[in-house]
Amino acid sequence: MADLFDSHPAKTPEREAPRPLADRLRPQTLSEVIGQGHILSPEGPLGAMLAAGSLSSLILWGPPGVGKTTIARLLADQTDLAFVQISAIFTGVPDLKKVFEAAKIRRQNGQGTLLFVDEIHRFNKAQQDGFLPHMEDGTILLVGATTENPSFELNAALLSRSQVIVLERLSLADLERMCQRAEKELGRALPLQAEARESLLEMADGDGRALLNLIEQVAAWKVPSSLGREELAKRLMRRAARYDKSGDEHYNLISALHKSIRGSDPDAALYWFARMLEGGEDPRFLARRLTRMAVEDIGLADPQAHTACLDAWQSYERLGSPEGELALANAVVYLALAPKSNGVYTAYKAARALARDTGSQMPPAHILNAPTKLMKEIGYGAGYAYDHDAEDGFSGQDYFPEGMKRPVLYNPPERGFERELRKRIDYFARLRARRQGG
Repeated sequence: MADLFDSHPAKTPEREAPRPLADRLRPQTLSEVIGQGHILSPEGPLGAMLAAGSLSSLILWGPPGVGKTTIARLLADQTDLAFVQISAIFTGVPDLKKVFEAAKIRRQNGQGTLLFVDEIHRFNKAQQDGFLPHMEDGTILLVGATTENPSFELNAALLSRSQVIVLERLSLADLERMCQRAEKELGRALPLQAEARESLLEMADGDGRALLNLIEQVAAWKVPSSLGREELAKRLMRRAARYDKSGDEHYNLISALHKSIRGSDPDAALYWFARMLEGGEDPRFLARRLTRMAVEDIGLADPQAHTACLDAWQSYERLGSPEGELALANAVVYLALAPKSNGVYTAYKAARALARDTGSQMPPAHILNAPTKLMKEIGYGAGYAYDHDAEDGFSGQDYFPEGMKRPVLYNPPERGFERELRKRIDYFARLRARRQGG
């Protein structure tokens, strides 16, 4: 039997599979991390924590591919903590219990645990609450990573025990540094002309991991000479822009569109409008928001702005995409160049506040209807001055509740059509003072 076993040739070790470029270029120290100097420098929040030897639980908030996982791992290395990584997508309550039990044993043996939770916003409220006692007693130091706004996605209790660190998307300069580092690792330059190289960086859209994947594809090509921009575009598909119609990016872009219109910048407004359409936004949502901008930020400074938005909305409904989107683009430019005023918006909010504060005060008796004899006898309608019979068609009577000091709610600015409304307000104020004084 022994001879039988001995007759088998010894197994030759299998060749190790090539490691992906992103794994080979993973930074070994925090100083090698590209693009996050605002948090890792000595003056930055993480740099200051490490210098003081006091690292707190963290929430790393930023877009994909900017180094959240790498930074968490290197923080564990630098603080001699055991690094444990889980994903909220694949981890349930039983798995979490095992992680916490292992961390307790580790702590009893004198070592702390940095628990890195990827996509932490995907845990529900109960699961997020489950971290709290282990954070408070020092069993774990939590580092959560999220691409969503923590203010909306994480529990207030979890946020109060953590510091939110905002990571930025990588700039073109950051991506170029990463590209040079990759070429050094590969031992050769990418076969790209300057304009094609710039296009490659733009395709990554601020995502370092995406860039390294693209570089790996380009480096594998057998090409006789360097490729230009058009040749690169034929071989590589442009990465779709990051846009979640129900997530944080949705609100960021609609805010950018709104503020560009309010700031009277038609070029910026068209850019953000186009960004949302390219991301798959429903044009009806944009039509609704444009109409809101017309009544909120332009108002009576240009009464036609509201009509222009409704007409554009109706045109879109009749034409559909893509022709109807041009009608909305017309509205975008019209709103951006229209005179701006929030006079009515401010007056409306002030009127609502005054209505709440004054409760149920009755209108003055002279403007109450008196359809019955009894109502006439108790003074309803007595002394009402019919404005059409008055000089200048204006009686100057007081229409606020009796005893209420007359407020000024609508105060139009000297812009657009509201210049004319300002003149009318001042005209009626002079007549009112004259009638009431007389």
